[in-house]
Amino acid sequence: MRPKKTNSPKDNASVKKPLAKVTTENKKTVTDRDKRKYIDFKIKVKKGDPLPSFREDNIRLNKYLSNAGVCSRREADVLIQTGVVSVNGKIVTELGYKIQPGDVVQYDGETINAETKRYVLLNKPKGFITTMDDPRGRKTVMTLVSKACRERIYPVGRLDRETTGLLLFTNDGDMAKKLTHPRYQARKMYHVELHKPVSREDLEKLLNGVDLEDGKTRVDKAEYVEDKSAREVGVELHSGKNRIVRRLFEALGYNVLKLDRVQFASLTKKDLPRGMFRHLTEQEVAFLKMSK
Repeated sequence: MRPKKTNSPKDNASVKKPLAKVTTENKKTVTDRDKRKYIDFKIKVKKGDPLPSFREDNIRLNKYLSNAGVCSRREADVLIQTGVVSVNGKIVTELGYKIQPGDVVQYDGETINAETKRYVLLNKPKGFITTMDDPRGRKTVMTLVSKACRERIYPVGRLDRETTGLLLFTNDGDMAKKLTHPRYQARKMYHVELHKPVSREDLEKLLNGVDLEDGKTRVDKAEYVEDKSAREVGVELHSGKNRIVRRLFEALGYNVLKLDRVQFASLTKKDLPRGMFRHLTEQEVAFLKMSK
């Protein structure tokens, strides 16, 4: 394993009105907290591309919501059942409902304009937090990709403030769900620099599993970085737990001085300087969708 070094060389907070609970005949409710997980379509109005042309006479409503970047198809089914989605002014709660070309679809009273899918890869520098906005005024990763596209994109997973490296942004709800779900085992590779040399015994412990407060966790690979001191280690894992790499080494008695994500799924930092972003190629997007 040889993590490669790279040379070191803005998204406004949306204001949302309070949303009331909606109750259906089945007593299913969607709370304010649930709704905040999804996109505020007021920001999308007049910014999204025109509705896509249909290749068939009709399309499932949950697929339409997913294609519009609202959420995954499974989450769209929940929204539909709670009665917050309407077609041509009529609330639809039927799963499997299909819409026709020209139908007007609304979520919580706002018309949905399907957007072009965007996939943006950032080489995150230190000092930026992974959030859409921060009440304390700290720098967020959204400022680094604010000019990437007109569409509203969201980070896939998180990197903490002092961690550098690859961070993917997209408005493709299905892909984001896939890449963050443990079942799909999206591979992540990190270059870790510690305050002291790492023993081979501790590398073995990482491979066999380390007991943490939220359960035993192991990495898929752990090796010394070639041509570097024993203080620099490359680790590969698919766990999505919060601050997992730092916690693993801290549990073994090490302080992490530098942490850099050099690979995410099939994506690498090649030709992507720190602090810069690029759009994925069609081939990269296709590979991410096909990978299991």
